[in-house]
Amino acid sequence: MSSKMWGGRFQKPPHRLTEEFNASLSFDRRLYRQDIKGSMAHAAMLAKQGLITEEEKELIIKALQEIMSALDRGELQFDPGVEDIHTQVELWLIERIGTTGKKLHTGRSRNDQVALDVRMYLKEEIGEIRELLLDLEETLVSLAEEHLYTIMPGYTHLQKGQPVTLAHHLMAYFEMFWRDLGRLEDCKKRLDFMPLGSGALAGSGLDLDREYVREQLGFAELTRNSLDAVSDRDFALEFLSFASITMMHLSRFCEELVLWSTDEFKFVEMDDAFATGSSLMPQKKNPDVAELIRGKTGRVYGDLMCLFTVMKGLPLAYNKDMQEDKEPLFDGIDTLKKCLAVFTPMLRTAKFNRQRMSEAARGGFTNATDMADYLVVKGIPFRVAHEIAGRAVLYCIEKNKTLESMGLEELKQFSPEIEDDVYDRISLNGCVASRKVKGGTAPEAVRDAILEANKLLSEFGRVRVSGGSLSGDEEGEDWEQDGEEPLKPKEHEAGFSDESWRYEIDEWVEGFFHSLVSMLNAFTAEQPPEEVLATLEIVPFGQLVREQLSDREEELIEYAVEKVNQLHQAELERLKAYLGGE
Repeated sequence: MSSKMWGGRFQKPPHRLTEEFNASLSFDRRLYRQDIKGSMAHAAMLAKQGLITEEEKELIIKALQEIMSALDRGELQFDPGVEDIHTQVELWLIERIGTTGKKLHTGRSRNDQVALDVRMYLKEEIGEIRELLLDLEETLVSLAEEHLYTIMPGYTHLQKGQPVTLAHHLMAYFEMFWRDLGRLEDCKKRLDFMPLGSGALAGSGLDLDREYVREQLGFAELTRNSLDAVSDRDFALEFLSFASITMMHLSRFCEELVLWSTDEFKFVEMDDAFATGSSLMPQKKNPDVAELIRGKTGRVYGDLMCLFTVMKGLPLAYNKDMQEDKEPLFDGIDTLKKCLAVFTPMLRTAKFNRQRMSEAARGGFTNATDMADYLVVKGIPFRVAHEIAGRAVLYCIEKNKTLESMGLEELKQFSPEIEDDVYDRISLNGCVASRKVKGGTAPEAVRDAILEANKLLSEFGRVRVSGGSLSGDEEGEDWEQDGEEPLKPKEHEAGFSDESWRYEIDEWVEGFFHSLVSMLNAFTAEQPPEEVLATLEIVPFGQLVREQLSDREEELIEYAVEKVNQLHQAELERLKAYLGGE
């Protein structure tokens, strides 16, 4: 008998080069759990239909469970001379239980077997990727809550256009990744069809119960055409299309973070844990993580184009070309997961420079559109108002002035309709506050967007207490965990000879403070900024910190109280500046 599962037809063995070229075990071995689970469900169905005995079923399933456990523990070694994972599992089965193991392949082909395995594998990976995307979405909402009043320049053509808030900018990415989540869910719907029982291409002449197998494996529906079932890889293409679009969104964000971290922008600084240095230039701090994500986007695009090219000329049904589906699919999955896993904590720990962003928003005549809008409200047609504002900008360029620095008489030379109230409208805060329309950048509009985002996240079981963790820990755990005390900085010896405690206190206090401020923003979402300020002024942050650290050394408590009071004062000044201008 031939050593190959398909060798009966052949008079001599394949050439060594053919075996090496034909084999896929080196990469499809990662499907072993799906292959074994599918085989156990198939064996149970064969016994139900009387094609094997109950005793044979129990023997097969027990041996398959042992094989899977041994692989999980790393106790079995794959044989590099075996063609694929399906053959490898069957050989191990026959080694254990003999001839009975040869009955497992009854009523199936490797064509429908691999179609099943890949679908099962991708379903599991989609679940993990969904959670990674939801983690990112929660981080974006949390940061948006923290930066509701952080003003920055908005850009078109990479030229300053109009002032926006950082919260509004972050929520733009929330929308992008939310669409990605929708695409992922759609992909899973079309993936969730069970192909086993389709055979090589024409179905099976045996009395198989496909519905029973579908129920055992948790698929939503059965495939409806055997030819299509064994030759379909649309689900892999759709997933890689989703992955490519998601990577494009990550890449756009990373491009901005790379630009913003330059000395020319200084909008953001990456945490040391997510940056690298130069082997030659001592001063360098490079945003390599963001750059690598940007670079890996092209890799995922390549995975998509690779599989498109594999599939484009294939007649029905299965062709060996389709063995080339797994490497690009696996690479796309792995790359996307790695990028999402590192991007979220990188973003969460990044330090945004509020002052620098505000200063940048004041340049470039970002309030010119608001001057035109002001004139429209005065009854001037927009095209005329646009011309007036443009001439005013040109005048300022020639005189080295800004629109808001011109005196009233200077402004009136462009239009007699301009009065003192123009200064409120063209102030930085006035520009932002005026854009209250749904989807606009005014803080109250962004608050609404954040509340809506929280509702959307709740659909996936992510019920957020606005502001996330009150403990300030990196993982964003709840305030209390299984009845335990709230997380606090580590204990240190009396006298604080180890100065690292200050760093830990700084981190804890900052997280604690911003979490409370974020909660305050959510609870006052319907109130105007003036009332938010009034509420913020009376919050006893120092007392709250003291209560949280009441069982700690007095020196540590005093340091933490001083730190939180500094943050409180800075937050008050920032909100006052937003309300009153500078």
